[in-house]
Amino acid sequence: MILDHLAVAGATLEEAVAHTEEALGIPLGPGGAHARYGTHNRLIGLEDGLYLEAIAIDPDARPQEQPRWFNLDRFEGPARLSNWILRSENLEAEKPLLPPHAHRHVAMQRGDLSWLMTVPADGLLPFANLFPAVLEWQAEPPAARLPQSGCRLRRLIVSHPEAAALQAALDRILSDPRVEVEPGAPAMMAEFATPHGTRLLR
Repeated sequence: MILDHLAVAGATLEEAVAHTEEALGIPLGPGGAHARYGTHNRLIGLEDGLYLEAIAIDPDARPQEQPRWFNLDRFEGPARLSNWILRSENLEAEKPLLPPHAHRHVAMQRGDLSWLMTVPADGLLPFANLFPAVLEWQAEPPAARLPQSGCRLRRLIVSHPEAAALQAALDRILSDPRVEVEPGAPAMMAEFATPHGTRLLR
């Protein structure tokens, strides 16, 4: 599997966008809505085939009858880097490599984009929501369509009290020197090279 994109969550999309733009010094582009989970987003293209999304619950969406992805039903506090997403070329075949709680996948669509994605039934990914979600694109990935921002991911640091167990689970699915796991309170931090120099997104 390979790194596909990062997600910044907020209590509102405006808060998530403002937090991302302030951290990187780059304006986000448009996005869209996800009817299945009642969320909406805005996107920015990164180098190396990655992208970044700001995401939040859409107040205009119909009430949900299922827990939302990324644990957004329980989101509180300031906007922050909340999730990271890997790409699989064959999610069904690679699901046995994932922790049991991340085995369930759903079919998603936004506009002409379609994909399969691991979303636990309660919306909470393993390791306090810090284990990556995994998707399989059924169409061209959005990163190929997005204008380049001039930002490149240098490091993604994932902190968790059970760092050794998290690292062991990740070793089964990912080999990426940019991703570092360290012991500590659950959190993520991404370091970017940007047109304005090195910037940190937490």
